[in-house]
Amino acid sequence: MANTCLQLTGFLISLLGWVALIIATATNEWVITCKYGMNTCRKMDELGAKGLWAECVISTSLYHCITLNKILELPAYIQTARALMITACILGLPAAAMLLVSMPCVNLGGEEQSAKNRQAMLGGTITLIVALCGVISTVWFPIGSYQEQDLMTFGFSLYSGWVGAALSLLGGFMIVCCAVESSAPYTENNRFYYSRHGQATPTNPSSTNHAKSAHV
Repeated sequence: MANTCLQLTGFLISLLGWVALIIATATNEWVITCKYGMNTCRKMDELGAKGLWAECVISTSLYHCITLNKILELPAYIQTARALMITACILGLPAAAMLLVSMPCVNLGGEEQSAKNRQAMLGGTITLIVALCGVISTVWFPIGSYQEQDLMTFGFSLYSGWVGAALSLLGGFMIVCCAVESSAPYTENNRFYYSRHGQATPTNPSSTNHAKSAHV
């Protein structure tokens, strides 16, 4: 029962992390940029935002974005972050499907527990890959932006990516640990069963040798 609750909790946590990564990918407020200083820019209402897909001007009266269409001219950190975040968003769907099917409360066609454990292990591993993609993207992007423009701060999208990567990492570890713990007792029980019912009665070597000597 406790193992089932942990697996369900890990699934919900990883699902929330995947949604947060999708939000981070779709929005463009990864870093907030400024030409003078953050306090000065806030007073002058001249803040800018930079994300994976566009550079925007943020103010109370204007929100204008310039799309980053020239892929070959973009810095390496933006292209890499785009690829990794898209990969995380795509891989999250089959991972969520596998984890949902592997839940003990879901029974499709009378699947054995060993098959569910394998599905949970695979889904948890894919979730860890999703978390790894999110971690690399959300760490590399602000470092690359800082090298281009010194005056900047973290934006909403970057915080969403950090939270999503952390939740996916935690949920993936919980699911993998539950799958490993579930498969171990199952194997031991099988071994115990076969040892009790399938083991042949050993033949005593001494009695066999004695019978042969008596026959001679």
